[in-house]
Parts: sequence; structure tokens; C-alpha cells
Amino acid sequence: MDPADLADAGLEEADESVADGWALVRATQGGDVDAFGTLFDRYHDVVFRFVFYRLGDRGVAEDLTQETFVRAFRRISSVSYQGRDIGAWFVTIARNLVLDHVKSSRYRLEQATPEITDVAPDRGSPGPESEVIAGATHEELLRCVAKLGEDQQECITLRFLQGLSVSETAHIMGRNEGAVKALQHRAVRRLAQLLPEGLR
Repeated sequence: MDPADLADAGLEEADESVADGWALVRATQGGDVDAFGTLFDRYHDVVFRFVFYRLGDRGVAEDLTQETFVRAFRRISSVSYQGRDIGAWFVTIARNLVLDHVKSSRYRLEQATPEITDVAPDRGSPGPESEVIAGATHEELLRCVAKLGEDQQECITLRFLQGLSVSETAHIMGRNEGAVKALQHRAVRRLAQLLPEGLR
């Protein structure tokens, strides 16, 4: 299969996944609670990683992830297809909850010990040396991301840690795609400056 065919197959698969997600939304809107359960199972980890990365507190991330899906279930009848994966809608709800949490008087400005490596996707079982090197590299990358401005952090989190498209990221951040591309470009350039020589 040539590269063009592979790209087309990937696009069809992505479109199929998006369509399947919206089919579950329509089923939920029609009263199928199990369909919402499937949406929860599919997007729970994406939402949790987004919240956890932003706040660094596992307990709060679990609470806000649950609240995201409670709010989504209450509002599911009002959502309609907008050309992107339904996951972007869940992350938008989570983002608003994170912003509310940060603004609330209960939020204490403290540096939590990063546990983000605990929620990284499993990529098989490399040897112990590889795990140590990958862990150190991952920690260093996250440390450098934390030095970026808030908008750049959010852009990098959505685009690369969550794997969202430019369009989905723009929707969540309330910006146009050109602004997100420019923000991403500046963030990646800044990360390249911050990373130690061996990791560039």
C-alpha cells in the first residue's frame, strides 16, 4: 500500500470513529443510557489526563472528570454535530471546570509532585534501562512544558498529550485554527530552547 492509500485509510478510520461517537450521542439523546456508558468508557481517560495534567492532583482530577461526564449527560440533548469528534466537547466541559476550580477560593497555589507519568498510555513492556531513560526524558519534557506560558501549555497538552487535531484544539481554546498553529509553533520553538542538549 502506498503512502497516499495509507493516509486515506487513516482518514476513513478517523471519520468512522467520529461518526461512531456521534451515533452514540444520538442514541443517548434517544434515551439509551448504555450508549452514554460507552461514551464514558471511550473518553474517560482523555478527559482525566487533560484535567490531571492541568492541576497535578489525582483526587481533584478524578472528581472533575466525574463532574465533566455528569454535566455532559445533563446537556447531551442540546449538543449537535459540529464537524469534530465528540471528545472535543467533553474536553471543553472539563476545561471550563478546571478554570472554575482554579478561580475558586478553594484552590491553593502549590506545586504538586508530578504524577503524570502514572497516566501515560501503556506502550508495551520495554526493558528496565529503556523505562528509566524514557521516564527521565518524559519528566524532563513535562518540566519544560511547565515553563511555557499558560496558553502554550494548554496548546501543547491538547495537541500532543491529548492528541487532538488543530480544529478540535481551536474549538476548545476559543481561537481560530491559524492562531492555534501559530501558538503551537511558538510553543514548540520555546520547548526546543528549554530542553537539554541531549533531548533536542
